[in-house]
Amino acid sequence: MTSRAEQRAATRRALLAEGRRRFAADGYHDVVLAEVAEAVGVTKGAAYHHFASKAGLFRAVVAEVQQELGETVAAAADAHTGPWEQLRAGCRAFLAAGADPAVRRIVLLDAPTVLGWDEWRDMDDDSSARHLAEALESVVAAGIVAEQPVEPLARLLSGAMNEAAVWLARSDDPGALAATEAALDRLLAGLRL
Repeated sequence: MTSRAEQRAATRRALLAEGRRRFAADGYHDVVLAEVAEAVGVTKGAAYHHFASKAGLFRAVVAEVQQELGETVAAAADAHTGPWEQLRAGCRAFLAAGADPAVRRIVLLDAPTVLGWDEWRDMDDDSSARHLAEALESVVAAGIVAEQPVEPLARLLSGAMNEAAVWLARSDDPGALAATEAALDRLLAGLRL
């Protein structure tokens, strides 16, 4: 027998999954919360109970996708042993993640406009951006990059990569990712001592 708490958790997970699928496929503005609820077999009231609004569901989906993106970046970095290769691999993983339709549409295209720049940046800071700061601290501590305050450097690099990721999300050029990775390598090489 399933408890009420388990049922609520299952309903929330189902709404998140269906919301994610629809936001990725159709974009925020073309998703209707009542249709998301109907697709998972719950009432519109149940959807509002869990998320209060379509924007609330979207915010939860963005947070979930951002968290997964941060985990992807961290896993890519952790697959390497040296701090320089960890930094490089994490940056490349962040850029490549834009090929995922959910990351592309939800995080890179819709979230900055739907949630607003400040909230979007805060969510980015809580996920992949903190991994970037940690990687930069490691390369500075290892003497690979000159001793300097890490936060401004992390902000500069994060801003450049976010802009590149948004550009990649909108690009139809099949060579855009490879060209962006090459540009990233040149940019990072400029930081090395």
